[in-house]
Amino acid sequence: MPTTSEIPAGERIKLSSEVVGMERGSRRAVLMAKSRHGPLRIDGYTVGAPYLTGDPPHSGEMHPDGDELLYLVSGRVRVLLELEEGHCDVELGPDQALVVPRGVWHLVHLLEPGQLVHITPGPGGEHRPLPKT
Repeated sequence: MPTTSEIPAGERIKLSSEVVGMERGSRRAVLMAKSRHGPLRIDGYTVGAPYLTGDPPHSGEMHPDGDELLYLVSGRVRVLLELEEGHCDVELGPDQALVVPRGVWHLVHLLEPGQLVHITPGPGGEHRPLPKT
C-alpha cells in the first residue's frame, strides 16, 4: 500500500477525514495513507482536522522531529504532557491551541466531542500501545 497519493490541482480536501502530508524534500502536498494508529509519517508535516468522538487508539505518542501544534476548533480535551520536570495536564476549549514540544510524550483525552486540527512533524514518531484488557 502506498504511503501517499498525488492531490490533483484544484481538488477539494475534507480535512476532517483526510490527512495532507507536506513533504520536506519534494516540497509537495500529498494525501496520506492511514494506519490503525493514524496517518503514516513522512519527512515533513502531516495536517488534519479530525472530529474527535473518543480517545485515541494508543496510550500516548511522541514526535522526535519537531514540535506539534494542536488547535481545538470545538469541543474540549485534556492533553497530558510528560515533561522532564513532571507531568502537566492542559485543558483546551474551542479556539485554543497548544504546542507539544519535540520529544515529549503526550496523550489527548476527550472531555467533549469536537474537532481538532493537528500539524504533526515526521518522519519519526512513536505510539504506546493500549493496555491489554
